[in-house]
This record gives sequence, C-alpha cells and structure tokens, in this order.
Amino acid sequence: MELPPRVRIVEVGPRDGLQNEPDTVPTATKIAFIDRLAATGLEVVEATSFVRPDLVPQLADAAEVLTGITPVRGVRYPVLVANDRGLDAALSAGAQDIAVFASASEPFSERNLGRGIDASLERFRTVVRRAKRHGLGVRGYVSMVCGCPYQGEVPPADVVRVTTELFELGCDEVSLGDTIGVGTALQIQDLIELLSHTVLIDRLAVHLHDTYGQGLANTLAALEAGVSTADTSAGGLGGCPFAAGATGNLATEDLLYALEGSGVHTGVDLSEVIAVSGWMADQLGRPPVSRVARAVLARDGAR
Repeated sequence: MELPPRVRIVEVGPRDGLQNEPDTVPTATKIAFIDRLAATGLEVVEATSFVRPDLVPQLADAAEVLTGITPVRGVRYPVLVANDRGLDAALSAGAQDIAVFASASEPFSERNLGRGIDASLERFRTVVRRAKRHGLGVRGYVSMVCGCPYQGEVPPADVVRVTTELFELGCDEVSLGDTIGVGTALQIQDLIELLSHTVLIDRLAVHLHDTYGQGLANTLAALEAGVSTADTSAGGLGGCPFAAGATGNLATEDLLYALEGSGVHTGVDLSEVIAVSGWMADQLGRPPVSRVARAVLARDGAR
C-alpha cells in the first residue's frame, strides 16, 4: 500500500458527531470540546451547523458555540450552512469558512433536503457566491456516494455530476460522504478513479462512515488512490439523523493510529486526541466507540 507522505485530518466531531446525540449537549461542553481538539495539532475542526433548529436541535446554539471558542492560530473552524439565512447567521457569528451539502441521491435530496439535486445546487449558487465575496473558504459535501437508504445503489456517474457541479459553483474542496457506510475499498477506489477524469484529486476529501466496520479500510483505500484529506470524528461520534442505521464516523484516533504506524505525517498528537475522546465520552456518559481510544484508556487505567 502506497500512502501519501502527509494526510490532513478534518475533525467533524463537534458538528457531525454531536448532531446525532439523543440528549442535549451543553453549549459550554461543545466549546470545551472544540478548544481541546484544536490544541491537538488538528488544522481543521468543523465547529457547528447553522441550519433549522427544529431539524437539528442539537446544534441550535451554533452562534453561541462559534463565538465562544478560543481560536488557535492556524486552525480553521468551518460551519455548515443550508441557505442564505444560514450564511447570514454564520457571518454574524464571525465564520471564516463554511460548508454546503448536496446529495448524489435524488430521493434522499428530496426527502431530507426538501428539494431535488438540481434545485439544491441552484440554491447553493448564491450562497457560495456571497461567501466568496466575503472572503470565506467554501467546502462542499456530497452525501450518499456509495448507496442510499431510499434508492439503494447510487450510480457513480451521479456522484461525478454533483461533485463536478459543486466545484463549478466555487467550492474549494469537495468531501465524498458514504453517509450510511455501505461502501467497500474497491468501490471507493473505483469512484476516485472515475472522478480523476473530471476533477483534481488533491481537492477531494473523503467522509466515510463506519456502519459496517469498513470506515478505516475505505479511508486507507482512498488515500492509496491519491486523496490526502480525510474527515474523522474524535471517539467515533456521530451518524446521520436523516438516514436510519447510519452509525458513527470513522474515529479520528483510529485513523491516526494507522497512519502513524505507517509513517504518514499528520501533525496531530494521537495521545492528545485519545485524551479528548475520553473526556468527551465522560461528558456523554458512555465509552468511546473508537477501538484505539478504548484500548489505550483501558490500558492506562489498569496501570
């Protein structure tokens, strides 16, 4: 396996992780979580989401969270926005980076984004344009790249179309999301190979859920295929509130352990991430999902 010499980790725990929690996480805890993560060497910590609070009540305090963190020099804190109203709120809270999201599945887009793929992309056209005028960085997400709970298989051509259009709208980077975690390593590599004929691989990221235990293998396969940015969540927090059975993201420390052992540079302190995952697990009242965190915390606790 040939991996890139350096991999950038995008930490999504505070947003994609906490949005799926059954109980409300206090604002102060979210802020502390972000600040602790930013101190581990991570370059990107996705902070929150400016979306309708009735749809994602766990992130209804987005403005308070974003204004409450203590920014670390060199760390970016992107926030998810759904429309112009969300962008307005993000700008008012001082956001420097945003993310927009589309789906490669038409039925998922209609049921959970409230409109079809083309209408969603058109809505984001003005959002991205305005964000660029304000000097913001813009990331795009494509969900359901390997399968959909409503549609089943998602044709790779549909993923290519949505990804390409997000770049054409002005996104600096696009993250490919296996939202329900059904993908396999070869499927991921074939998709990246197909995309390489249309977009630059160094502007792609992967966001691969671990529902079927394939998150790490699939992410390593994507890195072997030329991608060098991966989304992960400390402690394996998260899922998708709009996709039944979509359990947590790939744990940040699980990927870090694999990369560190393979000589790949990330700039992130594995032990510090494990400590943060353990702290957050205590706040939530349950052990982390991450195998690495559980093994290390159990070992250290037994000493």
